[in-house]
Amino acid sequence: MKTASGILPLAVERTRESIQVKQAILEDAHLLGALQALAEVCIRSLETGGKIIFFGNGGSAADAQHLVAELTGRYLRERRALAAIALTTNTSSLTAIGNDYSYDEVFSRQIEALGKKGDVAIGISTSGNSQNVIHALRSAEQKELVTAAMTGRSGGRLAKHSEYCLRVPSEDTPRIQEAHILLGHILCEIIEGKFVNDRNIP
Repeated sequence: MKTASGILPLAVERTRESIQVKQAILEDAHLLGALQALAEVCIRSLETGGKIIFFGNGGSAADAQHLVAELTGRYLRERRALAAIALTTNTSSLTAIGNDYSYDEVFSRQIEALGKKGDVAIGISTSGNSQNVIHALRSAEQKELVTAAMTGRSGGRLAKHSEYCLRVPSEDTPRIQEAHILLGHILCEIIEGKFVNDRNIP
């Protein structure tokens, strides 16, 4: 199986690492329970006219946008559009807030502007220590949004500011990111299942 460039052995090793993390998720009853609980909270918010707000940096920003697309469009099945926004997409807001205030405030100012009681704020950070994500969840707490985070094993400081913390059992950033999108897809599928026969906007 070994090639001259050594690429194939690397692919095997990384794939095995990814499988190991996903196996650890299967064995983590607390994580799976938190995922189910978060899905139920999201469903309640959407049923009562609320929305789900995602945010993060870099790859986590991409995950935020990806998951919003699954909800506002569709994931697997036909149903009405579901209210979700990513705070990572408006470059004018991001650059204005970053310039006029600081990069630490690029999400929290948007939470102040757009969040309301009953919405669900989900911050994504592999380390759990991204300052702007922490600030946003603090703002969400103050406005009485439901707070949640997707992190690595430790949860970082985000764990203290989230009612629901999905801690991937790994310290390896790429493997955590892979697991985040898996957990995000499961979250979307659970939510979608509730609305698949409901095409009416509340």
